[in-house]
Amino acid sequence: MSTHVANKGMISYPDDPEFGTATPGKLAMWLFLVTDAMSFSGFLIGYGILRAGALDWPDPVKALGGVGLSGFMTFWLICSSVSMVFSIDACKKGDRKKMLKWLGLTIVGGFGFLAMQVYEYMHLFHDMGMSFASYNPPAAMGMASTNDLFSSTFFAITGFHGLHVLTGTLYLCAMYVKGAKGEFDNGNYNLIEICGLFWHFVDLVWILVFTFVYLL
Repeated sequence: MSTHVANKGMISYPDDPEFGTATPGKLAMWLFLVTDAMSFSGFLIGYGILRAGALDWPDPVKALGGVGLSGFMTFWLICSSVSMVFSIDACKKGDRKKMLKWLGLTIVGGFGFLAMQVYEYMHLFHDMGMSFASYNPPAAMGMASTNDLFSSTFFAITGFHGLHVLTGTLYLCAMYVKGAKGEFDNGNYNLIEICGLFWHFVDLVWILVFTFVYLL
């Protein structure tokens, strides 16, 4: 990429070590991710403050019926991040077939995660006494806590992340369509790299959410 500056000729940014290979699209995505990270930070900090000030905050492991499913969801999402790396690598090598294969697996990873999250929500609604605004555990659980803040913050944080997974998966689908049309065959893999940045961010945030909300 180059631009013209009056009376000073052409400036080629890729040759400038100050700019490196950071395209305007990548810079814009990084800026968006920084602001989005602040949103997630606000959610997690608020969760921590409310939990520290509550007298009867439920034990997340017991309240959520264990962490087996959420642990598998974490592993599943990490695998989708790995397949995204392979897809970008195949795109750089000009191998459309492999790029689409790995990108398709990443899309499956996104939709699979969402399906597991829906299943988890249904389990929490019907079996664990949780709703978006209240938490009333069954008497058989032996838990007296009815801290509604736990339920509200849990669904707010995980739901906000789920929205990002849905957005990212649709983003991946758009890249798949472009790839199938051969738009990346000419070596222009910038768009799929930008998509990869967003997907890796979504994966990283889930690891933090899983740690703070499910485990601690």
